[in-house]
Amino acid sequence: MGGDVAAALLAMTGRTNYRAGRTADAAMILEDRLAHLPMRKRRDLARAMAILFEEFEEFQKRKTSDTKKRGRIVRVVLYGSHARGDWVEDRRSGYFSDYDVLVVVNHDDLVDEVDLWDPVRDRIIQTEMLKPWPHATTNIIVHTYADVNDQVARGRPFFTDLFRDGITLYEAIGFPLAEPGPLTPEERNEEAWLHYDTWFDEAARGFRGARFYMGEGSHRKAAFELHQVTEGLFHCTLLVLTLYSPKLHALRRLRPMAEGVDRRLVEAWPRNTRLSRRHFNLLHDAYVKARYSRHYTITAEELEWLAERIGVLHRIVQQVCLEHLGPRPKSVATPD
Repeated sequence: MGGDVAAALLAMTGRTNYRAGRTADAAMILEDRLAHLPMRKRRDLARAMAILFEEFEEFQKRKTSDTKKRGRIVRVVLYGSHARGDWVEDRRSGYFSDYDVLVVVNHDDLVDEVDLWDPVRDRIIQTEMLKPWPHATTNIIVHTYADVNDQVARGRPFFTDLFRDGITLYEAIGFPLAEPGPLTPEERNEEAWLHYDTWFDEAARGFRGARFYMGEGSHRKAAFELHQVTEGLFHCTLLVLTLYSPKLHALRRLRPMAEGVDRRLVEAWPRNTRLSRRHFNLLHDAYVKARYSRHYTITAEELEWLAERIGVLHRIVQQVCLEHLGPRPKSVATPD
């Protein structure tokens, strides 16, 4: 079935022929579900999804494990602004809403399989880099069918909202979704406060630590700490507003997810100059390279630029979160 899906998605691009019957029907269904998108965006998604299924088939061919050979993609869902129809393309600032895609697989071993997902993401990025103008990029998150159904059954807002507002691009037979379960506003607010107290306070402490290392001239250590602060603020935003954040360190993937839940965060990171993009890339790379690569360098001026922007991010995240949070529950103590 995966080959049929890939062929159907490629057929939507208008760049290849496809077999009649089931594949043609799949292509028409996808065209209908994405009819609210301009054709260029439908092509983008078709190429990305074709890459997904092609790489999944190639991955299975290389594996000897029966478990991984029996692995399946059971659902693919477009969610976020492109599903809702309120995406943003701001050429002045350089901000373009991502294509947000959830891939649901049938086995835990597939979720963190770098031999599968790295080639998928690399090929999609290579395709996107061929465009000569600013454009949306594709952000993929992966969860198991069991995990997704558990989250829905528990009423977790990220997943219930995702399936309520999202567009299913592919679904395998025999994997129905659970009915959304109860999560009271009081329970949601209590958990959101716990996340805020944990992540926001930790980010504030980390920022003070980064400033200390900057003053000591420990540039690489300061860069790593600034990365951790930024990562924490993105996780804080996602967890407070949706009670969900992926297990990621990559700022290039976390940033659009956090900005997707509140666009005010876009203000923190200018995208419209090569210098600002270079600075953000230095911050992104600091998680690994500032610790392990002797070739990683960053200047005091670059650190100051990053610290200033992180200060803006810190202010916006606090405002966004406090607006979203209700009164502090009695069960959640005020941090020391």
